[in-house]
Amino acid sequence: MTDRSILTAYATRLGDNALVLGQRMIEFVAASPELEEELANANFALDYIGQARMFYTCAGESEGKGRSEDDFAFLRPEHEYRNLLLVEQPHSHFGDAIVRQFLFDAFYAHQLDALAHCADEGLAEIAARAVKEVRYHLRHSSQWLVRLGDGTAESHERVQRSLDDLWRFTGEMFDEDELDTAMRKDHNGPCLVFIEAEWRDTVSRVIDEATLSLPEDGWMASGGKQGRHSEHMGFLLAELQYLQRTYPGASW
Repeated sequence: MTDRSILTAYATRLGDNALVLGQRMIEFVAASPELEEELANANFALDYIGQARMFYTCAGESEGKGRSEDDFAFLRPEHEYRNLLLVEQPHSHFGDAIVRQFLFDAFYAHQLDALAHCADEGLAEIAARAVKEVRYHLRHSSQWLVRLGDGTAESHERVQRSLDDLWRFTGEMFDEDELDTAMRKDHNGPCLVFIEAEWRDTVSRVIDEATLSLPEDGWMASGGKQGRHSEHMGFLLAELQYLQRTYPGASW
């Protein structure tokens, strides 16, 4: 892989994670348990979509083929997306959404913190800006996890089930592939071994405070980073890309 292709692919992967999670969070607008949470959820979704725009712009500049952020977001088929399987998982209730966000935010915050020290100035600047938002997101999702886990018997049982169900998607975050290796070696990118240790410390501490049980590691789902997605991804993209696919080139 060339330096340009490494940076393009890595920035695209970061953008895909942020965009897909932002889209999932948007789906929960008008379904949050209280007004303040409704506003927080909408703002967090906008934060992720804003980060996706920056990463896609960076990817387009590295690629040098004239593709814009809209091209990356709306004009690619499912198999070209490289997001983690975790972020595309649907939610049947508020606990699912909180657990999904918490598990990802705990990883993403450490990933961005490391990326802020990478050799590529553009990616480093975006990461340094985005990590400030994600640290707040992590604090927010951690507080809700504790509130639900250490709340009523029903909230505890339901959020524990969410944690157990989503745990199998966490292994993919630390499964270093060719792109992760190239980014780490050639551009001083994040080391997933170190990030996993930090992630486990963060997750274990919050889960313990929430009086929840840490799931045991078992079989882990993977494939999103290589473009092999769950059955949920196609439905998500159908809604996300509908306007651009129906009215190509439409602008406000």
